[in-house]
Amino acid sequence: VVLVDCGANAECTVEYLVQFAYLGSIYAAKALGMEKPRVGLLNIGTEDSKGDQLRRDTYLALKEAGEAGYLNFIVKGGCDVVVADGFSGNVMLKTIEGVGSFMGRELKGMFLSSLKTKIAALLVKSGLDAFKERLDPDTIGGTPFLGLQKPVIKAHGSSKARAIENAVYQAAAGVKADLAGEIEAKIGLMKTER
Repeated sequence: VVLVDCGANAECTVEYLVQFAYLGSIYAAKALGMEKPRVGLLNIGTEDSKGDQLRRDTYLALKEAGEAGYLNFIVKGGCDVVVADGFSGNVMLKTIEGVGSFMGRELKGMFLSSLKTKIAALLVKSGLDAFKERLDPDTIGGTPFLGLQKPVIKAHGSSKARAIENAVYQAAAGVKADLAGEIEAKIGLMKTER
């Protein structure tokens, strides 16, 4: 899932959030190979009357873009691109990280609590290792700043060598997918007033 924005822009306008939807959709399609990425809005409900004025107005603008065929905007179900202001997106990201750490600790404690659970841990070890790998931020390497002419990947300050290596691969994938060119070609669609 692509989360746009996850911390760079704490205060946003409708136009920013619509731009984030396009940027995230282009990134998901071109760099990650997702066909018709589903775009959702981080909000307190699915109805167009939910949320503050910013979310309500953004909902309407994204719905309009979806009806025009420019975005694959969805209201319910799993999405590939989550659109949020940087504050809400960062809270979401930190919450996911915290829950992941908590669950990892709890599972480890549960599996090490008795001989029976240690045997069970051995039986599911490969599945647990694969799950842990999916949650490891070093697997991704960092977050791309979308909309720039050159690739910029923001890695965590405590990134290890593997994370930096994967951030470089991510930047190369963005260049190969010609993200800057794709975004430039769709700049006109990103305006909320047509």
